[in-house]
Amino acid sequence: MNSHLDTLAGDFLGEIIEPDAPAYESARRTVLTSGSPAYVLRPANVADVQAAVRFATQAALPLSVRGGGHSFAGFGTNEGGVVIELGGLAEVRLLDRERNIVRIGGGATWGQVAAHLAPLGLAISSGDTKSVGVGGLTLSGGIGWKVRRYGLALDSVIAAEVVVADGGLVRASADENPDLFWAIRGGGGNFGIVVAFDFVAHRTTDVFSGAISFPAVEAPRVLRGWAEYLRDAPDELTSAAELANPFAGGPDAPVVIRVVFDGDDPERAATALAPIRALGTVIADDVALTPYPEVLADGATAPLGIRLVTRSAFVDPESVQEVLDTLVETASSAGGPFVGVRSLGGAVARVPADATAYAHRAAELLVITTLAGPRRLSRPLVAHWTRPGRDSARSWWAPTGTSCRRPPTRMSPRSIPRPRCAGWRRSNAATTRTTCSPATTTSGPTRRRPANPGAPKRSHEPSRPPHRGCHHPQAGVASDTDIGIISGGEPVFS
Repeated sequence: MNSHLDTLAGDFLGEIIEPDAPAYESARRTVLTSGSPAYVLRPANVADVQAAVRFATQAALPLSVRGGGHSFAGFGTNEGGVVIELGGLAEVRLLDRERNIVRIGGGATWGQVAAHLAPLGLAISSGDTKSVGVGGLTLSGGIGWKVRRYGLALDSVIAAEVVVADGGLVRASADENPDLFWAIRGGGGNFGIVVAFDFVAHRTTDVFSGAISFPAVEAPRVLRGWAEYLRDAPDELTSAAELANPFAGGPDAPVVIRVVFDGDDPERAATALAPIRALGTVIADDVALTPYPEVLADGATAPLGIRLVTRSAFVDPESVQEVLDTLVETASSAGGPFVGVRSLGGAVARVPADATAYAHRAAELLVITTLAGPRRLSRPLVAHWTRPGRDSARSWWAPTGTSCRRPPTRMSPRSIPRPRCAGWRRSNAATTRTTCSPATTTSGPTRRRPANPGAPKRSHEPSRPPHRGCHHPQAGVASDTDIGIISGGEPVFS
């Protein structure tokens, strides 16, 4: 081992963090999980990334890659292996002003990207949290506040530079390594480490953003009406609903409909938002014209000793009403989870299903539920949540690669099937950053490839939940952190 480490140290310009280093305690952690890796490597350039991959191969150690560190499944750290933290590769550079092509380092965060592009009048459809990494979110999908107008983050990618399992550097695009290019757009981190993405950005203005709130007792009517309207709403409107915010009363918390209208025309925005304001008794409304970078939320980290247990799922159109009824019932129960529902459709659904490895184009909703509690109680909470006959048992599991139709009577989080990819330590087959052994380059995605305008200001805005951001789908992985999917389908977060 020392000889391998000595070889690495001779070539590596970045930082090598071992367990006895002062920086190790923070370096071993991600936003939601912690591990005990043997080495955390912070490369200074692409050559360092290549050297780190070769080191992990030669030392026969598991390898994890960390971008923003938001992986709910804990893929940004490991036990006894190597973690490559890409934060040093965070450059954002405009390559072509005429075509708005932007090169973004694999370690950049979406907050950095938005802040860099705003003075240029540009934006990229991305996540909704500033500290989320560009790499993890893009490789798995990328659902944010412009998703219904401009599609997933991966839909704007035109090329990528990838360090593959043998330490080589390749370019992937429609013309170079097209199979790899197809796979990394929705296939997660299974295929290599993306050190740079080329995106096509779009022109942007300020946007109308904010929250419209309704009494908890009106949840059934509001949620159904909201989902029905979003099916045919203008693509400029993206929205998410929240129930049972534990910081605003839990089961008695207002129903919050968060909205972003992608445009600065107050009359068009008012017209698009009017059907939402008519869903019930509006008790708070703070929609206002906002610079796009300010729409992205600041990331939150759970305090030490607190564990977040999250489940998430895509919902097919035919199951929407059944799932919404279940979520309302669950949210109204004492001790139930915080519930978030995001609308999809629009530009996402118009991309052909086989154009990328992303397998959820037809999904109408993305559901996220979160429980928080002391770490020592988290497993009893999960057991209670999945026990048949309880309200929370409605958060069910489905096999990898399926979508939400009808829940089974009961499935344990540990029963999620994992694909068998030779040599890979963990894989979700379609939509997450992966912890892997770099000795192999094979894995498979889920899908096989064929050959407040006009509104009065109101008080009593509810407190924000611990996580209102939806980062990227994480399909069907049951990790040691009890994080995976709920509600009968698939996925979330990086």
